[in-house]
Amino acid sequence: MDTLFDPHPLGELVLPNRVVMAPMTRVRATPDGLATPSMATYYAQRATAGLIVSEGIQPNRVGQSNPGTPGLHTDEQVRSWRPVTDAVHVNGGRIFAQLMHGGRVSHPGTTGMQPVGPSAVPAVGAVFTPTGPQPAPVPRALAAGEVPEQARSYALAARRAIEAGFDGVELHGANGYLISQFLSSNANLRTDAYGGSVTNRIRFAVEAVAATVDAVGGHRTGIRLSPGAGFWGAEETDVPELYAALLAELATVGPVYVHLEATADDEVLRGLRAVWPGTLVMNPVVPMGRRQTDRAAADRWLGWGADLISFGRAYLANPDLVERLRQGLPMAVHDEATWYAGGDTGYLTYPTFRHPGAAAVPTVPDSTAAPAPAGVDRA
Repeated sequence: MDTLFDPHPLGELVLPNRVVMAPMTRVRATPDGLATPSMATYYAQRATAGLIVSEGIQPNRVGQSNPGTPGLHTDEQVRSWRPVTDAVHVNGGRIFAQLMHGGRVSHPGTTGMQPVGPSAVPAVGAVFTPTGPQPAPVPRALAAGEVPEQARSYALAARRAIEAGFDGVELHGANGYLISQFLSSNANLRTDAYGGSVTNRIRFAVEAVAATVDAVGGHRTGIRLSPGAGFWGAEETDVPELYAALLAELATVGPVYVHLEATADDEVLRGLRAVWPGTLVMNPVVPMGRRQTDRAAADRWLGWGADLISFGRAYLANPDLVERLRQGLPMAVHDEATWYAGGDTGYLTYPTFRHPGAAAVPTVPDSTAAPAPAGVDRA
């Protein structure tokens, strides 16, 4: 059986190990969606991962879900990402940009625009705004002619990501955001070609991936999915059929990987592994659940046919996670209060492992704190 520390080809890349840093919202961008020097340091610290997948990046203005998240839809945003990707590459790493369109999981207080979705059905729960949590608003249902435009927004952002130096992109098709809303049977009440049947509900996801593959190549395109998760109230019927059909269609389009979250039973997920012929990235735990991915869960899924294993929360306090896993070293514990607090404390201040008696590494001074968003990814 392959181990976490064996290399793996991914498109035109050769990953030195099978450890993936999962996408995690950290709300450290500027108010206008620019990446910052602290973000460059944060990702560079974790460059020993086989692959880093960035935090969710909005592909357009209406797609922004939370305040403090970065974008890839202006020239200035593209320029701001270049020091980040350069820092990762100088440190020997590889990084994909996760493209995240929030759809109905947004608020006019954040974007200045009414959120959009497949139907005029609000998300379940409170969304975060610059003034604190607010009830999720009713989104504007996309007109038939607007749906392809939103699908293409991923491709346009993907081109900008490559211009910014990313090695590829991952479409966020999970956790109740726009692609997931189209897959849903209760957030998507459309009666046109994008709603109703399984064939219609997967159409938006397939078109978004196909447009991105056309824009930057299949070897630079992945997608993340959360079968049956129900996040933000986006429920799905016929989960095995829905996702088997989606993966079969995606196989004809040619993205380099599918990234699955463990939001369905193992039997369902292993069935999807059998359907998907390409590289499978597996996140073995439920996002925001009680457990975080560990070596045992990783080895179990490698034995079940996964190619790469993504780690989320374990990466927060362990920038040297690969070596800690390789050597069986103790894991540092993250401070949940700093997940979205802004500033560098709890962001850049976790050191690499030091044996007892070794000198401590000075921490980076804190900067202005920012409020915390509700309902963001953490696995």
